[in-house]
Amino acid sequence: MLKNLYKIIEPSGNDSSKLSSLYDIAMLICIIASMIPLAVKSDSIILNIIDKITVTVFIIDYILRLITAKQKLNKGVKSYFLYPLQPMAIIDLLSILPSLIPINAGFKVLRLFRIVKTFKVFRSFKIFRYSKNVERLVEVLKKQSKSLMAVLSMAVFYVLFTALVMFNIEPDTFNNFFDAIYWATISLTSVG
Repeated sequence: MLKNLYKIIEPSGNDSSKLSSLYDIAMLICIIASMIPLAVKSDSIILNIIDKITVTVFIIDYILRLITAKQKLNKGVKSYFLYPLQPMAIIDLLSILPSLIPINAGFKVLRLFRIVKTFKVFRSFKIFRYSKNVERLVEVLKKQSKSLMAVLSMAVFYVLFTALVMFNIEPDTFNNFFDAIYWATISLTSVG
């Protein structure tokens, strides 16, 4: 039974069942719907209901993934302890966490926990699990990592070299070297 459940909840490929494809579509809809309350910034009852429903779906999804961890990781009972440490499991948990912590505006100590609300942004990362384009992008990044590191090294060298030159040529323009680095970065990354 867990093997069949695992086949349904894992993102489907070309050879997946209809049930697995429907699950993927339903999860994508929930992920997109969960972004609406974040983007609108309103205390509307409808937005609160959308948030509660999507969080409930995310909690159920997390529990199902935890239950089927043995099928995913193939490490026996250790799988149940290793699964929560997986990157996507951490993203899942961080996207759920803000809705589970009750925040009372009356207590100053609890106001510190409001930063946890920002974890709702992690819901958008959940889409990586279901997007084939992101999968392809990660594959390309892995294959071309040496070339990309060479470009990154050249960019860092360019920024530092240009910042050093400009800092020495026009010392009155920049308050410190970090301002020169900022100027060089902006010049490299924009029309600037």
